[in-house]
Amino acid sequence: MKRMGLFGGTFDPPHNGHLHIAKAFADELALDSVVFIPAGTPYHKAHALEATPQQRLAMVERAIAVDDRFSVSNCDILRPGATYSFDTVSIFRQVFPQTQLWWLLGMDSLLAIPTWHRYQAFLRDVNLAVAMRPSAQLSHLPPALQNWLPAALTKAQHQPDGIDGGRACLLKCETIDISSTQLRDACCVGQYEVLRKWVPAAVADYIKHEHLYQR
Repeated sequence: MKRMGLFGGTFDPPHNGHLHIAKAFADELALDSVVFIPAGTPYHKAHALEATPQQRLAMVERAIAVDDRFSVSNCDILRPGATYSFDTVSIFRQVFPQTQLWWLLGMDSLLAIPTWHRYQAFLRDVNLAVAMRPSAQLSHLPPALQNWLPAALTKAQHQPDGIDGGRACLLKCETIDISSTQLRDACCVGQYEVLRKWVPAAVADYIKHEHLYQR
């Protein structure tokens, strides 16, 4: 049975923190592949995306060249209107019916899952891998997840195989403390040395060539 990881995000821009956690995602769960899924119109993001969908897709394509297990899908970009994680998982479930699917998300997103569109069905259809932050507190789980998470962790331990969802894993590898917002701000003031420290060279070259994030 194959295992596939799904990594959704705005990737505005993608950076080494994304690649670091995607590698841990693949390594710790023995995934055959990790699919980066740039967002189309994310309904839960407060800020407008600064790079176009095509530019973000192009940056991800350049970033993922570092690992043969990584690929990118434009499914959320092609769908009109707001894109929901439940619908994205449904698409992959239809295309890969015999594959175990894992969804990568951070602790902040985990805490917010009860606000997601059709979140209960989402939790049934996919398995969750949670990237932990040093200050993460599982004690802050909302009531809707307090029973679900222990059961999901137990299922992952005792029933690791199967194409059904409902499992959860807390990744041992912690996230890197860098954000796309910091990188956009650095580009805005011409601090490209910061950019080159935190993104692959091919992505940094693309950002400069396209004059991105020059507000």
